Amino acid sequence: MAKFKEALERGRKADRQQEEDSNASMADFGIRARAWLNDVVVGTLEAAKAEVAGEMTIDIDTAPRREANTLTPSVRFQIHRKPGLKETARRAFTVSVQLSGEASVSSPGMVAEDIGNIADRSDQRFRNLVAKLIEDVAKGM
Repeated sequence: MAKFKEALERGRKADRQQEEDSNASMADFGIRARAWLNDVVVGTLEAAKAEVAGEMTIDIDTAPRREANTLTPSVRFQIHRKPGLKETARRAFTVSVQLSGEASVSSPGMVAEDIGNIADRSDQRFRNLVAKLIEDVAKGM
């Protein structure tokens, strides 16, 4: 009987260890995803913001309040024309990272666009998409 109890206890310990390892890897994923969002997404948006400052405004919300402790981090941003330049067009977007590491940009009325994986540190795909989104807002779409 003692062997069965020992086996049961080993199984419980292994289950607890597996759960702890899983929680640690999820926390690690959150840290990596947040770092990617800050480096690639926020960096690109800040550069675009400086470049189009005369005509457009880009507002960046890096820490959405209700998503502060979520498993899949995101960054929200808005692109709009400056007041006084025709009518003001405003669009809001969300960049989110899935558990697979894939990142995408979405907006109401827009099919989510894939911008790559957080393992890829290049900002080229996101930079091209931001340029397209700025162009669309400038057209008044």
